[in-house]
Amino acid sequence: MTRGMYSYINESWRKQDSEEFKQLRWQRLIEWRKEPTVTRIERPTRLNRARELGYKAKPGFVIARTKVRRGSLRKSRPNKGRVPSKMGVVKITMDKSLKRIAEERTAKHYPNLEVLNSYFVGEDGKSKFYEVIMVDPHNPSIKSDERINWIIGDKNRVYRGRTSEGKKNRGLRKKGKRSVHRRPSVRKGTVRGK
Repeated sequence: MTRGMYSYINESWRKQDSEEFKQLRWQRLIEWRKEPTVTRIERPTRLNRARELGYKAKPGFVIARTKVRRGSLRKSRPNKGRVPSKMGVVKITMDKSLKRIAEERTAKHYPNLEVLNSYFVGEDGKSKFYEVIMVDPHNPSIKSDERINWIIGDKNRVYRGRTSEGKKNRGLRKKGKRSVHRRPSVRKGTVRGK
């Protein structure tokens, strides 16, 4: 059976152990560190993943690379007396993932666009890099395309947790038993949480 181009791209990103890929990644990260936090790019770095998530090479689609600092929540250490275990400084995980934070920051940078989806492209010791796919809802080619024009009526979807990563953070990937308390949201269902 013959293999297509996308299967080879997918395999190279999945393994990432060849010398050529390591050298390319090393060079990319050096360049990406020098760029601003949000950088608009011409074409996706991972073409197969971008197309899986809805990207089309047509007017109205925009891609931006976003840099987010790594690690869990930074909390200041309280200056009043506490037992060390009750300080509440370390081992605290945010409700939002770094990927969702990257989506929101990109949306703030481009207020006239709507976030469709995002995917991971790399990391170094300090930062993680994501590419965010955005759509211009006012573009005529988007308005006339029936497969994507649903996004016109979904304003500010990234801030309301309507992207794929937002639904994951809200606990809406699971169905059935014990997931009743997550719908329509954690606060609205009961106070039991995720």
